[in-house]
Amino acid sequence: MIRIAKIAGLAAALGMASQLALAGGASGLWKTIDDETHQAKALVQINEGANGELTGKVIKLYMHPDAVCDKCDGANKGKPVNGMQILWGLKKDGEEWSEGQILDPKSGKIYTSSAKLMEDGKKLRVRGYIGPFFRSQVWERQQ
Repeated sequence: MIRIAKIAGLAAALGMASQLALAGGASGLWKTIDDETHQAKALVQINEGANGELTGKVIKLYMHPDAVCDKCDGANKGKPVNGMQILWGLKKDGEEWSEGQILDPKSGKIYTSSAKLMEDGKKLRVRGYIGPFFRSQVWERQQ
């Protein structure tokens, strides 16, 4: 009887821990992985504003730390990618965030974006859309 109670208590604790990770939302530091090389590409700091919208800024580049956004338009043209906001306007929609924008500094293109926590908040699936077509990346939580 005591053994069953211990197992039930452990299961409840694990369940609460996973819910706490999801309740913490997507705010935090995320490592992005390059689609082609599968190597760590950047660290992105994601913040959730008072209105619940997510924004994300590159805080470290692994492969090309001095990269600039040559193909970007407007204010980002020729600016360092390190320190650049690449994610904005994602609104909470049930289990995910949607209707945001994401900038691909490599191409300079801005895509419609969505994000969803996976694996108890340890990973974040980020998608960029053009019409019915999309590209997904899975980012790994760092803190």
